[in-house]
Amino acid sequence: MKRRNFLAAGAAAIAAPSIARAQATATVRWWYHFDNPQHSPADLVAAFERANPGIKIQAESIPWGGGNDYYTRLYAALVANNAPDCGMVKLGNMSRLLEMRALEPLDAMVDSWAGAKDIADSLWTLHKAPDGKRYYLPLQYVVLYLYYRVDLFQQAGMAPPKTFDEFLAAARATTKGDVHGFGMRGGAGGHDHWGTFVLGGGANFERGGMVSPRALAANRWFVALGRQHGVFPPSAPNDGFRQIVDNFKAGRTAMTIHHIGSANEMVQALGDRVSAVPVPRGPDGKGWTSFGDESNAVFAASRNKAAAFRWISYLSTGDANVEFNKFTGQLTVTQSGAANWTLHPKRFVDATAQSVPIADALPNVTQTADFVRTVWPTNMQRALLGQIEPDEMMRAIERQYHG
Repeated sequence: MKRRNFLAAGAAAIAAPSIARAQATATVRWWYHFDNPQHSPADLVAAFERANPGIKIQAESIPWGGGNDYYTRLYAALVANNAPDCGMVKLGNMSRLLEMRALEPLDAMVDSWAGAKDIADSLWTLHKAPDGKRYYLPLQYVVLYLYYRVDLFQQAGMAPPKTFDEFLAAARATTKGDVHGFGMRGGAGGHDHWGTFVLGGGANFERGGMVSPRALAANRWFVALGRQHGVFPPSAPNDGFRQIVDNFKAGRTAMTIHHIGSANEMVQALGDRVSAVPVPRGPDGKGWTSFGDESNAVFAASRNKAAAFRWISYLSTGDANVEFNKFTGQLTVTQSGAANWTLHPKRFVDATAQSVPIADALPNVTQTADFVRTVWPTNMQRALLGQIEPDEMMRAIERQYHG
């Protein structure tokens, strides 16, 4: 079956005539973002509209900007009562959106959607809100792991690290001249790098969990990687996604942390010189890595909720979800799509699977949105630059969550 035909077949399979008639003139505004702005969901939109002639999709590409640009615009649009009908969202922002009363509960619509059974129970569990309701429809996911340059490790005589101590040894051994051992992301989104070593080293988000002796020691160790051992590039305090990937591809760093969404770009540039393993674990054998999600939500102010759900459920169904994730580079949320996944080399799929046992999401509470957007990057940058001590950074995070 040709690509456009099976997309249309998927859209037709979930089309509900009663909804199409009820929404005969419905226009659904949907906000999305792709790392590559040249990617377009136009074929998916066209297939859906052919199968649902009463619904028109107005797909609006919004700059991601590490999350800050996208969510700044979304919050402003919600406050101004000019938000889209539905849009891509992350778990870390659920509590803020719930506090704004911006999300429409999806339980009744999900319960009547045949495609729900193709999404694993574990994903539904991760996406449930604190009140037990479902406001997010899973769309794609990743688990972060450690990328390493096979060639630079061979030159240094090192093996991929499994522990924090082995990580430090490998980072120091591969730091030579203009090459630094670890491409640390100090800008927006870098809390995932920090989490591997600080949350994995004993810190947690419970009251007192950021200022316990273990937590403070773990953060001092992490900051010392840059300030004392010099294994971060000088640009690390401000580096974002694009910088850590470009530095790694260019051989300016020997390791970095990201997810399978970067795998194909890495392989295109480096071939067999790049591989991946789970992130290292702490002295007690425990570890932490980030479960990264992207979902869709219907916003409470939408006048076309049924039509909006029809669209986002299509994007999370079978072949359409696989096609969508060709643009994102992330993994399908459907069990049918995962059974024949061919979009990434096996070693990166394996690294993702092996990382699941230590994967977790940040707390699904209101404070997390500002932790990600401002509190963590501001204090991390200051700590790396020596403007504050590591313990002061941890006290700021503790205050963010517990006052």
